[in-house]
This record gives sequence, C-alpha cells and structure tokens, in this order.
Amino acid sequence: MGGKRGNNEGSVTQRSDGRWQGAVTTGRDPATGKLKRVFFYGATREEAARKVTAALAEVQRGTFVEPTKLTVGQWLETWLVEYKKTELRPTTWDSYEITARVHIKPAVGELKLKDLRPEHLQRLYNEKAKAGLSPKTVTYIHTVIHGALGQAVKNGLVIRNVAEATTLPRKVKKEIRPLTLEEVKQLFDAIEQDRLFPAIYLELATGLRRGELLGLRWQDVNLKAGTITVKQGLVRVRNHEAQEGERKTMLVFQELKTATARRTIPIPEDVLAELKRWKARQNEEKLALGQGYRDNGLVFCAEDGQPLDPRSFTRHFDQMLKCAGLPHIRFHDARHTFATMMLELGESPKVVQQMLGHSQIAVTLDIYSHVSLDLERKAAARLNEVLKKEKAPSAR
Repeated sequence: MGGKRGNNEGSVTQRSDGRWQGAVTTGRDPATGKLKRVFFYGATREEAARKVTAALAEVQRGTFVEPTKLTVGQWLETWLVEYKKTELRPTTWDSYEITARVHIKPAVGELKLKDLRPEHLQRLYNEKAKAGLSPKTVTYIHTVIHGALGQAVKNGLVIRNVAEATTLPRKVKKEIRPLTLEEVKQLFDAIEQDRLFPAIYLELATGLRRGELLGLRWQDVNLKAGTITVKQGLVRVRNHEAQEGERKTMLVFQELKTATARRTIPIPEDVLAELKRWKARQNEEKLALGQGYRDNGLVFCAEDGQPLDPRSFTRHFDQMLKCAGLPHIRFHDARHTFATMMLELGESPKVVQQMLGHSQIAVTLDIYSHVSLDLERKAAARLNEVLKKEKAPSAR
C-alpha cells in the first residue's frame, strides 16, 4: 500500500513486503545527466522518514556521502594496491599489508566503511595493547588505518577520518644497550680472525644500519679519499610472485628512505687499512672460485659473492658476542655504540646526526639523551670552575 509524501520527508512509500522506503535526490550523474536517487529503508514510516530527513539535511550542507556496501577490509585492499603499492618501498608496503591482514581486518574488516566509528578503532587499539603489543606496534596499526581512512575522505567515501578521534597508548622509550669502550676492545680481540671481522670493525666506526652495511658496494667506497657513500640497503621482502614450492621471500637492494640517509662518511685510518686487506682477501676468494663466484660488487658478501642474508648475519654477530664473553645486544646497538662513543668523545650532536643519517637532530638528541645529560653535567662542572669565586678569608 502506497503512502503519501509527508512534510519535509522527501519521498516515502510502503513496499509490498511491508517495509517503508524513502528516496532522496542527491544530484545528477555527471556521465548521463540523469537524476541520482538514494534509497533508505525502515520497519516503520517514521524510521524511513527520519533517514530521509537526515539525508536531505546533509545534501543541503554538502556533507552527504552515498551509502555503500564497501567494507573496511575491501577498502584496505583497494588502498594498499591502488594507492600505496607504487608509493612505498617494498619493505614498507609489506609491513602495511601484514598489519592490515593480521591486526586490522580480523577486528573491523567486516564492518561497512561508512559505519566505522572511533570506538571500534579505540577498542582495537586497547585490545592489542592488552594482548602485549608494544605502544610502537599499536601506533603503527593506527598509522595504517589512519592513512587508509584519509584517502577514503578524499574519495568522498566517508565524511571524516574517525581514526583522528582515538587515543593512542603512551610511548615507552626503549632503553638502548651500547657496548662500553672496554667491551669493544674485548670483542675485537675475540673476533680478529673471523672472516667478517672487517664488517664489525667498519660498523663500530661508522654506525651504519644493518641493511646499509650489507648493501655497501666497492663502487661506493673511496679508498683513496678514505670515505664511504651510503646509497642503498639490502633487505628481505616477500616475493608476491612466488610459485608453489618457491621461497616466499627474496633479498633486494632498495634505495634509502630519505635524503639525509644518503650520506658520505669518513673512514678512520686503521679501519681503512683493514678494508684494503679485506679487499685483497676477497679477490683471492674470487680467483679461487672462478666462474662459480657471483660478483655483485658487494664489500661484504658470502664466499661465493652472494649477498649475506641480514638475519643470518645477525645470528653470526650474536655468536661473536658469545665468543667474546659479552652480554647479548641487538645488532642495532652496535650503531648506538658508535654514536655513544662519538658523543662521549665530545663530538657535536649535529655531526653525529649527519653521520647516522637521522632526518632531524631532535631524533639524535632523544635517542642519546642519557649521553647528553652526562655531557651537560660535565659542562656544568666546567662552568662552575670558571664562575666560582675565591672566598675571602674570614676576619678574626
């Protein structure tokens, strides 16, 4: 049975199945010029009328978004493939995809995109934190969903980015564990005969990231000038084209993320001499294998010239520490060791920032605040010596 149009309701009619249907004209299709109508449904006339009235108000304000069955999971797939695949580095895209697949989709992937609310995401963040994920990981989940929703706003799929109305867990500063100067000497004494000793020597003298160290090529080393130029990194990424039975990951060389990461670093004289000896040894390995050698031009590689797997290299570093009788540290702490030694020797934080390839000096100062505080105390003590006055002898 049909129903008459009520005041300010738009078109509301009753369907043959008993439900009520409302229709709102939202404009014209730019392709055909025909009027575009959006339909709403309700169990009662009043329910349908409320939806029509709300939609008419949004049309007047210019904030109306057409209802869609598109889910959060479907939009994440579109966003990752169509908008981020060509923009992000392979390792970053893989981490985005894994974050979406493992953390976001199971929680909110089935929700319609237009129905996603801040409380859905807040619950997701809170549950991940309770499950033991670090604040950094929860923040990364937020980064992915926030980016996807930002693009959805641009595309007119949603009115606002609901991720902006959430509260993230407070970040906990991770304590670093650099080696002391005595421990560095202890490590060198223990691994001096190890084939990859030159790699660790160079690492502690330059503070390269692991991928930068393993991606370093001889063409980027100026033995005459005593410098290295960091241009690329070696990383393991997912092989999305792998066939059944093939390995699901592969090693690739990729450009560095920022302009500040691409840098030229001077090499200490003794380290330079060690690199020259290493180059001679590598040439001997190349001659011994002949055609079996796979020359990639790498400074540090396997004996057959193939790139060193980053994880395998880290495990080898762990064995080196164990051999030296030192406590376990992450390989990244070798980078921290370089920076700490430089700052403790009185080097300018700005110079250390440039050598590390940090984008901003604030990053350097934040990571090494423990060193900065010690240096500030020493500076305060020196200033005290300059400013203090001799006390006049007391009158008797």
